[in-house]
Amino acid sequence: TMINMFEVNETNKMITQENLDVRTITMGISLLDCISDDLEKLNQNIYDKILRLAHDLVPTGEAIEREYGIPIVNKRISVTPIALVGGNACKKPEDFVTIAKTLDKAAHEVGVNFIGGYSALVSKGMTKNDENLIRSIPEALATTERICSSVNVGSTKCGINMDAVRLMGDIVKETAELTKDQDSLGCAKLVVLCNAPDDNPFMAGAFHGVGEPDVVLNVGVSGPGVVRAALAKLPDDAPLHEVAELIKKTAFKITRMGQLVGSEASRMLGVPFGIIDLSLAPTPAVGDSVAYILEEIGLEQCGTHGTTAALAMLNDAVKKGGVMASSSV
Repeated sequence: TMINMFEVNETNKMITQENLDVRTITMGISLLDCISDDLEKLNQNIYDKILRLAHDLVPTGEAIEREYGIPIVNKRISVTPIALVGGNACKKPEDFVTIAKTLDKAAHEVGVNFIGGYSALVSKGMTKNDENLIRSIPEALATTERICSSVNVGSTKCGINMDAVRLMGDIVKETAELTKDQDSLGCAKLVVLCNAPDDNPFMAGAFHGVGEPDVVLNVGVSGPGVVRAALAKLPDDAPLHEVAELIKKTAFKITRMGQLVGSEASRMLGVPFGIIDLSLAPTPAVGDSVAYILEEIGLEQCGTHGTTAALAMLNDAVKKGGVMASSSV
């Protein structure tokens, strides 16, 4: 069906008044074919591949912003977990830091805001390479500007690697210490995960999973303000199923805008389009946060009884693809 004028106006209002934006277009790049046992060669391969694939990413995002009037806040890259890529050439944590600096240099060169994938996946156990990468994280984040790092320490299916959890406690503390002159900014670029998805476009948890294609484009849309504004139009005594339905419909409208941006960027760059993810993360704008959504739904105050259950319900309503898909009710 044709998109009608009402929907155009509605989307425009979401952008101008309700803090709707495309939070990120993230290009996922596989570095598996860059592997070498020579550290210098490995770094060169990584730099060359990122520049070859991502040199038009930022200009493309800016062109779409101009064409459609949709703000695209960040242009980002995610790469294969570096613990997997660097293992052959890196014998100690300091060797991994050279890769962080190469990634940072490439990110600067193509103009992206962040590059994610300085990562290790250790939900059942750590290889020596994984451990070396993890131990290199504080130094890597302290000596680079745009690197984001993540470590997946557990999974619902496999269990939790408590040795990795213990080690990450030290790593977070050391990262804070090494970046203390920048308000411990290193910690804001490090995330410890369970059940890390292979295709998350959002930093700092983004990496390009081994089940992904050589290169792919993922889109992240930010929508808390829009969801809250939609809920404000419901009467206070609206039944829960109406609240859930409205959230799903709103989520669907928001993700459809993300799909437009993703499809267009994919076409312009000649790169396959992956996923759209709807972010419930807050922005600095007042009212643009999940807390306000939960209070709009009827929670007296966020942080009190029922907050976690309400958040789980909200996630369920939003993250399953809006009205198009629901795996459970």
